[in-house]
Amino acid sequence: MTDLFGLLGFLIPLGVLFLLFMSGVRIVNEYQNGVVFRLGRFVGLKRAGFRWLIPFVERMVIIDLRTVTRDVPPQDVITRDNVSVKVNAVVYFRVIHADKAVLQVEDYLYATSQLAQTTLRAILGQVELDQLLSERERINHEIQQVLDARTDPWGIKVSNVEVKHIDLPPEMQRAIARQAEAERERRAKIIAAEGEHQAAEKLAMAADVLSRNPATLQLRYLQTLVEITTGGNHTILPIPLDILRAVGAAAARSGFGSGEDDRRHSNSHGDEDGPPVGGLT
Repeated sequence: MTDLFGLLGFLIPLGVLFLLFMSGVRIVNEYQNGVVFRLGRFVGLKRAGFRWLIPFVERMVIIDLRTVTRDVPPQDVITRDNVSVKVNAVVYFRVIHADKAVLQVEDYLYATSQLAQTTLRAILGQVELDQLLSERERINHEIQQVLDARTDPWGIKVSNVEVKHIDLPPEMQRAIARQAEAERERRAKIIAAEGEHQAAEKLAMAADVLSRNPATLQLRYLQTLVEITTGGNHTILPIPLDILRAVGAAAARSGFGSGEDDRRHSNSHGDEDGPPVGGLT
């Protein structure tokens, strides 16, 4: 009996020591850092691996170093040109200094999310609606730079900010649709005008080439005859262009069909008629 009490007297203190030892054991994962406090004072960081703390004297706050994704709730924003829009975004950030994330801010996740909302409203309030729609990449970068600078004292690195959705009022959506339609019509008219201008230039060049090369004109004449006969049953009597040019030149020299010839013909008839001759007395 005495031996049993003696054994228990040995095992109980040993068990208590073992429990005390195990209560101080901590495992830090590869993607974590441990911020250690001894009697309330910061004493250092613990990296990944097996760590032991002095029970009831030291405590450790585990901080996740992986990138965190936080959605920014839809924000009502008034742009510089006084257009009211609703915008939401997403923020990507991570802790790079675990000690600052614990010592400098109470809840770095909540603080970063709130700061992202106010920064989003402030930056978008300085741009016009057209810039917000067309320069989204630049605006994302500007928000990221401002947010990263403001969270740096907390040991936070903001890697990216993306504006996800821009909700426009219905009347603004209709105005943008009308503007886009007008822009498409303008481009279509410009393209049509450029096409007509190029076609006119090509026709002028072709006319110049044909006038300087009679053989080319003759070939074009024959091609036109072939195109005419392709459509149906037609009888074509080809006349050489030389004959047509000779007939035209002769008609021009003789004044055939001109107004001057008609006038001469009219005058000759007038002379033949003459004034009436008086009767015999």
